[in-house]
Amino acid sequence: MRRAPLLSLLLALGALNLSAADARVRLGEALPAHPWTAAVPPEAREVIVVYTHDCGDLGPLWSAVLGSGLTVRAVNTEDVPTPAPAGVNVWRGPEATAFARALRVGAYPAVLLVQGGRLLNAWEGTFTGDLGQLD
Repeated sequence: MRRAPLLSLLLALGALNLSAADARVRLGEALPAHPWTAAVPPEAREVIVVYTHDCGDLGPLWSAVLGSGLTVRAVNTEDVPTPAPAGVNVWRGPEATAFARALRVGAYPAVLLVQGGRLLNAWEGTFTGDLGQLD
């Protein structure tokens, strides 16, 4: 068995999408600029769902976040309009994509639990429906 030379290994690693591996939503950070002028009180929590057209069936995700009783915000990124449930105002366009990138979202859909404009928790790519809230 022949070992791969270092150059081959480096090229193989370079072919991987390492930028996605480096993307990490950082808890405690303030949200980047957004269009939500009707802010919730600082002690209240809200949920932000960041998604794209290729996330698949988001029905269970929407059911879970809408059932939380929290204010729900939707950010549809990557320039392909995708609907959200009735009553959820969706932010789309280049600014929405820039918002997700400024947050360093690594996988869609991302569910962000926010309080006072700061990230409390984040789920990227998978979401079980548990926001980890204590009643």
